[in-house]
Amino acid sequence: MDTLFIVTILIVIGALIFDFINGFHDTANAIATSVSTKALKPRHAILLAAVMNFLGALTFTGVAKTITKDIVDPFTLHNGSIVILAALISAIAWNLITWYYGIPSSSSHAIIGSIAGAAIAAAGFSSLNYGGFLKILEALIISPILAFIVGFIIYSIFKVVFKNHNLAKTNKRFRIYQIATAAIQSYSHGTNDAQKAMGIITLALISNNYITTTDIPFWVQLSCAIAMGVGTSVGGWKIIKTVGGGIMKLRPVNGVAADLSSALIIFGATYIHLPVSSTHVISSAILGVGTSHRVKGVKWNTAQRIVITWFITLPIAAMLAAVVYFILNAIF
Repeated sequence: MDTLFIVTILIVIGALIFDFINGFHDTANAIATSVSTKALKPRHAILLAAVMNFLGALTFTGVAKTITKDIVDPFTLHNGSIVILAALISAIAWNLITWYYGIPSSSSHAIIGSIAGAAIAAAGFSSLNYGGFLKILEALIISPILAFIVGFIIYSIFKVVFKNHNLAKTNKRFRIYQIATAAIQSYSHGTNDAQKAMGIITLALISNNYITTTDIPFWVQLSCAIAMGVGTSVGGWKIIKTVGGGIMKLRPVNGVAADLSSALIIFGATYIHLPVSSTHVISSAILGVGTSHRVKGVKWNTAQRIVITWFITLPIAAMLAAVVYFILNAIF
């Protein structure tokens, strides 16, 4: 069995592990609001999220193709198998570190930064596909801003429409609505986040000459969907606690507004084949809703910690991936 084949197998396993970790790391964000408002019991929320993530992952492949070809050129990637394996190890390590401390960091930033860092270590800055890479960075930066604005607007509309309604009855009704919005939120997460692992595996298959097009093989799509669904079933309670209650005290009406806002942004990004961070989008939507509800009610110290993590994830992941690349390159 040659080294290239062994490394390819390791990449497939690593990508599925990344998707599994993404399932309990990022999916916690998707169900955090419904759990914190008691619209859903934790076990029911996780089961719902697992099913909807699986279905979402099977529905689209556009984001996967973007990951495959827009960060680096898969057909000319120098030492591609080692680059991709180093990127996966780096992204998995950062996800586990942030999960351990209950920090809702971005798996998207982690894997994109890691691919870029490992590629630069292998062949210099010229290895990056700057047009595609900058387009992805723009999406990662703009999407949370849009989520904040949309969250602010949607909740402002809710305040006007339901201002004369009994609060207790409104909350009871919105708990029912939140079951639907949690399902939509989880489905949207699957349509975008699960595709990142699909793109990585396809990138490795092209780089190692196992396939010749950027089309995503069905077995790749199915295996990543299963990994995401199983990972979701594990849950991520530390992150649920931070997102669901650490940013603001959520009521069902707040949760519905935040879920709808973030799902709209994620669906929009999936439609135009751009990867976004569900962590960024969901947290920003909650911040937008909280600001519209009552600025002083937002726990800005938690928000500040999340924002700092957003900014440091990509460069740290890139540097970590470069170090891992040099170690792997010496081994293989």
